[in-house]
This record gives sequence, C-alpha cells and structure tokens, in this order.
Amino acid sequence: MGSKSRGDGNYRNPCLTMHQPWASLLVHGIKRIEGRSWPSPIRGRLWIHAAGNIPDAETIKAMEDYYREIYALNGITDLKFPEHYPISRLIGCVEVVGCVTCEELVYWEDIPEGVRLEGLTNYCWLCEQPQKLMVPFEMRGYQGVYNLEKKIYEAAVRGLRPIKPPLPVKFPLPNPQDLFSLKPGSIVSHLNRSNPTEPERSPRLAAVIAGARAASTQFSKQNNDQSILIEEGNAPISTRTRNKSKAEFGRLDTELSGVSSSSTQRIWTQVCAPTVFSTP
Repeated sequence: MGSKSRGDGNYRNPCLTMHQPWASLLVHGIKRIEGRSWPSPIRGRLWIHAAGNIPDAETIKAMEDYYREIYALNGITDLKFPEHYPISRLIGCVEVVGCVTCEELVYWEDIPEGVRLEGLTNYCWLCEQPQKLMVPFEMRGYQGVYNLEKKIYEAAVRGLRPIKPPLPVKFPLPNPQDLFSLKPGSIVSHLNRSNPTEPERSPRLAAVIAGARAASTQFSKQNNDQSILIEEGNAPISTRTRNKSKAEFGRLDTELSGVSSSSTQRIWTQVCAPTVFSTP
C-alpha cells in the first residue's frame, strides 16, 4: 500500500499512476512530456505506476503512430516501442526537471521540434533520464502524486536500469542553482516574439496529433470516473493553488499574445486547445 500525500509537499519517493500505453512510453524515454491540468508539485525522481486498465489495440496504435511522426521531424525513423504494456505495476521512473505551459513549450526553440508537439494539455511536465524496472512490481496506485511505501521503494531502487532514449533531451534551466526555476512563466521572456516559428505540420502529422488526442479522450471516457478523479479529484495541490494556477495560465496567455495573434490562435486551436481530459 502506498503512502498518500494530500498536497503538503512532503514527497519522499513520489509516484504517479498513469494509464497504458502512456506509462510505458514515458519510462522507455519515447514520451518526454507528461501533460496535466495542474503544474508539477515536484522536481527530481518521479516513480511511474501503470494503472489496471487494459489498453486496446487501437489506442496503442494511435499513440505509436503519433510518436513515429513527431520523431521523424528530428530524423528518427527507427523507434523501438515496448513489447508489452504491463498493468497494475510499478514500472520505472523519470526525472522531472521542470514544468511549463503548453504555449511556452510550443514556442520554445531551444528544444527539438518533435518535443514541442508533445504539449497537448495546459501544463507540461518536462521529463528526462528514464529508468526501467527489470522486474515490474505489482502494487496498487492512487490519485495524484503520492509516496511509495518504504519497503517497495527499497526493493525497486535496486532493480532500475537506465534507458537510452531515442533522442535524449536536456531541458535548460533558467537558473541551474534553483531546481524549481523552470516553471510556468519562467521562459516567456526568452521566447522569440519577433519571428515566432511553429513546428511544420503536414496533413499526416495533423492526423496523428488528432488521433493521439482522440485516443486520450476516448480512453478517459471509457474509464470516466477514475480518469477524471486522477486529474481533478485529488490533485496534489489545494483548490486555492489550483485557482491561482488557472489565473497564472490566463496571464501567460495574454503575454504570449504579443507573439502573433493569428499564429497563437492557430496553435492554440490545433495543439493546445483545452480539454477536460489530460494525459491519462
């Protein structure tokens, strides 16, 4: 049984439960951005637990097609996907190095083009250094970010194996001395406002982005109660903090409007449009 945190910031060995195939894609280093409707409350190691819902073949295909296309933008054409997508298991961990808004990610020219297209929700948790458990641990998951039980952590940490991502990404910190310096609003001043560029979007790419969004939404609808609770029910931040975050999101949207109103609207509509469901 895990030790649940209710937003007090006392994260010793933080863990997040995710649906498949998103959980394994993250642990295998293919997925670099974890999308949520709330900003990340932690920095450093985040354990990943795969929820108990079995993903259907159509969902897996939609997400694999999506990643094939966005990696192709950076010249990676030989992606190797997980052979299995285990459920109800602790499967590995990543390092959360920061969190930015979707708009910031889309315009952030210091990172690969494909990564910029992974921003499909309000807040984007930036993940590096994926590690996979050689033997996944069966365990129960919880909502929001919670602490692993000590004995599970002590056993799991010995079974980690570093994963070499298809395209390693290093997200630059505004202040290397401050682990929380890469946060919503921290890179607005560094964005190219005079000549904004957005990733090229072919008809095929637009189709797989739409397919990925549909897969996420459809999967969440099929598991309506659980998915909504994971996102909104017990998110590891207070209601006051959540409302403050929403206000901050609106402020950033106004600031970014100086980039180009037409371009911002186009990207917001096609890539960052708000949705009830974040990444499962």
